[in-house]
Amino acid sequence: MPGLSMDPLVLALTGIVLALASAGLALFSSRYSLLTRALVIPLLGVSGILVAVSGIQVLLSGSMVFTAELPFGLPWLAWHVRLDMLSAFFLLLIGVVCVAVAFYAPGYVREFEHGRNSMAALGGFTGLFVAGMQLVVLADDAFLFMVAWELMSLSSYFLVTFQHEHSANRRAGFLYLMMAEIGALCILLSYGVLAGNGHGFAFDAMRAAQVNGMWATVAFALAFLGFGMKAGLLPVHAWLPEAHPVAPSHISALMSGVMLKVAVYGFIRFSFDLLGGIQWGWGVAVLLVGSVSALMGVLYALMQHDLKRLLAYHSVENIGIIFIGLGLAMVFEGTGHHLLAALGLVAALYHTINHALFKSLLFLGAGAVLHSSHQRDMEHMGGLLKLMPWTGLFFLVGCISIAALPPFNGFVSEWLTFQAALQAWALENGVLRSLIPITAAMLALTGALAAACFVKVYGVSFLGQARSKQARKAREVDPGMRLGQGLLAGLCLLLGVFPATVIQLIDTIPRELLHTGLDKATAHGWLWLTPMGEQTASYSAPLVLLGLLVAWWLAAWVLRRGAVREVRRCDAWDCGFSPLNARMQYTATAFAQPIRRVFGMLFLMEEAVKHDEGGRLRHSLHVGDRLWGWLYAPVIHAARQAGRVAGRLQTGHLRNYLGWTLGTLVVVLWLIS
Repeated sequence: MPGLSMDPLVLALTGIVLALASAGLALFSSRYSLLTRALVIPLLGVSGILVAVSGIQVLLSGSMVFTAELPFGLPWLAWHVRLDMLSAFFLLLIGVVCVAVAFYAPGYVREFEHGRNSMAALGGFTGLFVAGMQLVVLADDAFLFMVAWELMSLSSYFLVTFQHEHSANRRAGFLYLMMAEIGALCILLSYGVLAGNGHGFAFDAMRAAQVNGMWATVAFALAFLGFGMKAGLLPVHAWLPEAHPVAPSHISALMSGVMLKVAVYGFIRFSFDLLGGIQWGWGVAVLLVGSVSALMGVLYALMQHDLKRLLAYHSVENIGIIFIGLGLAMVFEGTGHHLLAALGLVAALYHTINHALFKSLLFLGAGAVLHSSHQRDMEHMGGLLKLMPWTGLFFLVGCISIAALPPFNGFVSEWLTFQAALQAWALENGVLRSLIPITAAMLALTGALAAACFVKVYGVSFLGQARSKQARKAREVDPGMRLGQGLLAGLCLLLGVFPATVIQLIDTIPRELLHTGLDKATAHGWLWLTPMGEQTASYSAPLVLLGLLVAWWLAAWVLRRGAVREVRRCDAWDCGFSPLNARMQYTATAFAQPIRRVFGMLFLMEEAVKHDEGGRLRHSLHVGDRLWGWLYAPVIHAARQAGRVAGRLQTGHLRNYLGWTLGTLVVVLWLIS
């Protein structure tokens, strides 16, 4: 087994073994309920630490690649693993989120220990899920890749349906599994095109394959559909807002924060590494789909009042932003502008890790709210900041980060994406020079709507007065759950304040895939970020943070020493009604009404005002997805009709079954003769 003496690869494989071991130990959780919190989940945390350390070691080396051949697989096809810059980056991402979840999960799963759901299933499939994701990014042949991919997909299906007593959970799980398998079939066919031309399933053979223009486009289209379906791009996103809300919250964090990024990894590995010869037309397709996904994702999120469903739609938005960066990279690479392609790829990768951090943080925060108040509907929350101050602080960090406000990390990656889009003047094609600014404008609109959405989320959920008895009884979660959130919140700040240092690590990936990097980005050290040089654009996050701290200190000094220090306290203005109550506050539905009116044609809305049993007026609103009616409902109807027709074959009479068997044999003999 050559290469197993290399420490980073040994660490990564050991991490996978520990994740599998946690799944095995979880089998005893049904008898010993404490085992999940005491051993199974901590093993996942150790697994995350090992893979994160292996990833950072390789990234810091700048050029090291480790390979090995494992004694598993088929007799003529052993499993191959490879740890290079790209896989190291995603291993680091997986490891960091797994560590945060390992701190968080013991307190969260405590309520399941004495319920009707199986702790063995929860712990076992979580271990398999994490091991599958880790193995996907290490796979160096199509066979191992698909085995790991299926392990990831099937285990996450059982996690989505963990609370299977609810029909909505079973429905979401079936939809997720169906689309996961369709996507896997597309990915398998795309590998088949490369394997047919490279005469082998190993990735080295695929890299050396010479694929002509038509078949290269077919392979790319299949891969884009398969990986895009798993990532949650429009219009194949329908499973995501159904599956993420019903899974346990720490699983939702892993699915949205990590699993979607594994799909991004697969797309980058296939398109930039294995397929090669990138065509700018592919980039245009990726750019358009990414732009539409980003804009529609945030619009659908604005219409939601279920907190986890809202966050799920924001995953569609942020995956769209990542693919905008990848599309720009492909357009620039296909037109020969390699330096600009590196900028687009770095922007996409930076937003990949940023989204992993702040979306995992937000799902963990939503889980803390659900754990404490037993509410997912924002209309029944309110006033939680006073009762859950630490969770409110960490959730606020996540809101600022996802809204792309400095000095947190979301701003940096979106700013880099804009910098890449602003270089469209370098292209000779007039259509591309016109198209890219339009997508940049869509990204700007997406950012503004995202900020509005999280003003709504935080204001309605954490500020004001409680809207229900459950919200009034909420209490802060235990230290472990707070620590998991705090770790991710701290990283959101660090990646926002020191972007130049992070880009020094990420820059090794375009150097490996595109053979060029952003030499000028970190020319001025950690203080200034200059992606294309100081003459083009520059950003100093440390100085922005310093300015904010100085402004805060000055404001505090003025309030303490100035004329306004004497503050007269009295009751808030009650608009002539007294006393103030929760019904006088903005609701989540009302907050989004202006945007809903402007973009109403994009939604299926069912709005009604009715009298309840007490004679009071009640407003109801359901906002549906038009794509569901256009794309998915006809397929579901056709499948049901086919099922009814097939059901007629089951008559219960033996003579009919013998007749069908005889007819099938006659047809088969006719076909093969």
